[in-house]
Amino acid sequence: MSLTADRVTCRYGDHVVLEEASLTLEPGRVLGLTGPSGSGKSSLARILTGLRPPDGGTVLVDGEPVTTRRGRMDGRVGLLHQSPRAATDPRMRLRRIIAEPFSARGRSGPRGSEADDRVAELARKVGLTPDLLDRHGDRVSAGQLQRACVARALAASPRYLVCDEPTAMLDAASTATIAHLLSELAAEGVGLLAISHDHALLNAWADEVVDLKETTSRAAEPLADHTAE
Repeated sequence: MSLTADRVTCRYGDHVVLEEASLTLEPGRVLGLTGPSGSGKSSLARILTGLRPPDGGTVLVDGEPVTTRRGRMDGRVGLLHQSPRAATDPRMRLRRIIAEPFSARGRSGPRGSEADDRVAELARKVGLTPDLLDRHGDRVSAGQLQRACVARALAASPRYLVCDEPTAMLDAASTATIAHLLSELAAEGVGLLAISHDHALLNAWADEVVDLKETTSRAAEPLADHTAE
């Protein structure tokens, strides 16, 4: 089982952002991905989560192709954005933000008291106190809102989670908290793709770090491997 990008190409008009980029993410692993600005990291994140089809190559989730938004919404691949404020409606309370994936499931999702209990459970897991759940997104800190976004991602029970600069907007304390939460997810079997410019964070956090420019036209080569530590 794996989330695999095989020679993925992405273009915007005549501009090629990615050219035959390849990587493989396995459940329970933290794969760090870095690269210079404009190298296509966020574009690859959108393709991996089904938000944008590739212009070439394939994305496979456990051997099945994912080329549309539906591939993201089935819950197997989640996305954690770099800016929690850009990724949420400021008029929504945190409990509703966390519960968004339940609505996407339709009749198969939890409802009523079951949904409330699940939201409370997820909130505890990410360290949100009950009083914060009834606050609107624009009435909490960026770190608290990002925790709610982590809980929202977990509500979909993803097998893989693509984290696009998840700590870029956070202070040092919140960065450490989010990194710890995501590491716990990996320990529970979720595959994490951690995209970041912060090489020190990735080297301390990820099992393996690859540079996106090194994935072009061939399989990624590790820059750092901490599995033996």
